[in-house]
Amino acid sequence: MGLFQVTDVDKKVYKEELRDFLPPKMVDIHCHVWREQDRKPEIMDLAQRRAVVWPLLVAKDNPVEDLVETYKLMFPDKQVTPLMFTSAKTPDLPTCNAYVRQCMKKTGFPALYYAHPEQSGEELERLITAGGFLGIKSYLELSPKYLPEAEIRVFDFFPKYQLAKMNEMGAIVMLHIPRKGRLKDPVNLAQILEIKREFPRIRLIIAHIGRAYTREDVGDAFEVLSESKDLMFDFCANTCEYAMTELLKSVGPERVMFGSDMPILRMRMRRIEENGTYINLVPPGLYGDPSQDPHLREVTPAEGKKLTFFMYEEILAMKRACKTLGYGPDEVERIFHANGKGLIEGARRDIYGE
Repeated sequence: MGLFQVTDVDKKVYKEELRDFLPPKMVDIHCHVWREQDRKPEIMDLAQRRAVVWPLLVAKDNPVEDLVETYKLMFPDKQVTPLMFTSAKTPDLPTCNAYVRQCMKKTGFPALYYAHPEQSGEELERLITAGGFLGIKSYLELSPKYLPEAEIRVFDFFPKYQLAKMNEMGAIVMLHIPRKGRLKDPVNLAQILEIKREFPRIRLIIAHIGRAYTREDVGDAFEVLSESKDLMFDFCANTCEYAMTELLKSVGPERVMFGSDMPILRMRMRRIEENGTYINLVPPGLYGDPSQDPHLREVTPAEGKKLTFFMYEEILAMKRACKTLGYGPDEVERIFHANGKGLIEGARRDIYGE
């Protein structure tokens, strides 16, 4: 057996729903690559984690060879180019970033540097340009440990001295916003706009549609963010058709990009909304004890056999949003290919003059 099984259910979904909907070339603007050997063993204290647990249950690592194989299995007749970055704790960052640099040299795929908030802007510039990176990604877990999760703000893991340097370079910044209010949180919205006002040359991407995984997460965010005319969004690891539809209504197909958040979209699941949160319905026994995370719930064995990939569920939600808005192949091509390609080429041109 290969990296994972592609069932008759998966093949049917791809053939009947996705193959003709998707363009021949795609850009995956958001995916993680790392090797298990590069990350130090971690004793996980679930009570102290500042992130959900379920993504850790899908794959122990995602070397670039597995990423390429995943695309071949899920999109057998498409050409997919990823924008890569690692996923790591503080002690592992140098080794994991070095591996991403190796992956770039091996494959030619573009990548972002995974930044720690204690790094200076000058250090980041040196590491980015030496490695051929196109910008930075970071994560709320790298914020100072004394901060409770609910109090973390964007500038706690993306300090302004780093953003100032990214602005000078015209680099990409991939932002996974913090806080329990997600996209509608007023602090998040204020700081997103603050970044765009103070650092207008940053190519800022709001990951996961600002973690708007349910209707309740949206609020008046798109109205507030309408002040910015070049803010980009990816919809990775998201199946909320409402959030996708409202996003497209607000910014149009020119500022929305496909992303996968691989490897977690290898998960076999279907997502539902319940009491203002999301629940991933999964086959029994496939991801261990579902009590590890309140976002997990097992279905019956019979129902589990009907579940397809998270990847397909995400794209199906975007397909429904596009249908609602009357979008055709041109708009779909922008969302799944041209927007990401243009963003990557623009950053490369500004940073390296290419």
